[in-house]
Amino acid sequence: MGVIQRQGIKNIIVNYLGLFIGYVNILIIQPNYLSQQEVGLLKMLFSFSAIVSTFLPMGINAITTRYFPQFQNADRRHYGYFGIMLIFPLVGFAVLSGVLVVFKPAIIAYYADQSKLFTEYFSCIFPYILVLGLLSVLSAYSFVLLKTTVPVFINEIVIRVCLIALTILYFLKLFSLEYFIYYTIAIYALQVLLVFLYILYEDKPGIKIDLSFLKTQNPGAILKYGLVISLGAFTFMGLKFIDTLMLGHYCDLRVVGIFSIAALIPTLIEAPLNALDKIAAPNISRAYSEGNTALIKEIYYKSTRYLILIGGLLFLGINSNIHFIYQLTAKDYSSGSFVVLIISIGTLINIATGLNDSVISYSTKYYFLTYFVFLLFALAIVNNMIFIPIYGMEGAALATCISSFVYNGVKYIFIWRTFKFQPFDRFTVYTILLIIGCFAMNYILPTFDSAVINILFRSFLITAAYLLGTYLLKIIPEYHKYLPFHR
Repeated sequence: MGVIQRQGIKNIIVNYLGLFIGYVNILIIQPNYLSQQEVGLLKMLFSFSAIVSTFLPMGINAITTRYFPQFQNADRRHYGYFGIMLIFPLVGFAVLSGVLVVFKPAIIAYYADQSKLFTEYFSCIFPYILVLGLLSVLSAYSFVLLKTTVPVFINEIVIRVCLIALTILYFLKLFSLEYFIYYTIAIYALQVLLVFLYILYEDKPGIKIDLSFLKTQNPGAILKYGLVISLGAFTFMGLKFIDTLMLGHYCDLRVVGIFSIAALIPTLIEAPLNALDKIAAPNISRAYSEGNTALIKEIYYKSTRYLILIGGLLFLGINSNIHFIYQLTAKDYSSGSFVVLIISIGTLINIATGLNDSVISYSTKYYFLTYFVFLLFALAIVNNMIFIPIYGMEGAALATCISSFVYNGVKYIFIWRTFKFQPFDRFTVYTILLIIGCFAMNYILPTFDSAVINILFRSFLITAAYLLGTYLLKIIPEYHKYLPFHR
């Protein structure tokens, strides 16, 4: 796991630096420089585009991760695989554009009452999905080459800094809302260009397709795999953003804006999972092709133990301080505090189950993942239809949390029964009890007048208690030898 560890550490560092910049954006810049309705509009446009753009690659992302090793040959410029890869999103964009044109009247009618501003900018969806789709394809290619640090740096640092600068310029009234949206899309287009140039520099891939070699690789089976996984990815992305999009139907954009800020805060908890998965997924794919079950099991087990431990600390840090964080950054958005807690629970469940998606999607049982996601997508829609009209944005958060619990529970049972992998043990129970205990500790700590002092005080005590509990319970004893006081 040397490569996984090295690049995983680099990605985690870049991801957290990017998250810091992102949190400055969503907790300080956007709430204070944009209206709640404008924040809601941005989230609606991105959410809708992100869902649709997931299907735009038509499965080539999954194909690249699983089958690129069969094409990988630098001397032959990978038999023109890069050229094959670029065809898919272009065809997908043509198909999806036609579908959107056909269904545009129905979509406009769905959002006309509560989110009229979104309908006015609906045409921006078309370039948005093209840019996001191309970006996902190029990112998948760079990840399978194990060249992840630069693309991650561009995504997490460069683009976020550009978005902050753009928001400030808009606040200074240097251009209209219409051009603000256009420039936002242009920034993502810049990211596509930078990643594309990086791939050309690092890999020098061939675009001319070697048809004779392609025919020997069973292209029909490869295409079937990609399309099945693509349907699952599309539905999974739907699960990620369906709460925002359905909230925009039942509530106005102001509520969507408050919810979107609150829903983004718990993403900090998933950062270690996202960083590790980008490196581990290609290695799991290779391990399957080589029949190395022991490596897959090792990655899955270790990811589960370490991620729940790290995720638990992040969960505590966020939810023990959320009221004070809002006081410092976005008082007008503080009504989203309970949304943060509910979604944080769902996020913690997701990270606690480790790299379960990769374990399933690169196995011969990959198609089951699509079944699971479709089932959960239907459940999420029903949950949102039930809870949003009753509880508003808290109902959307509750629907998301329930979906996360069921989805990860189904995957856990499937992996256990199919591959005989069961990563949870008594240390998992210890970690859960430790999280609960430290969270309860938050409610007996004194409160001071200063939000900064409250954050520092709680963070120090809860972190100290958590780390001490981790040590005393021997949750990760393999690292005790690195502690200066350990004998």
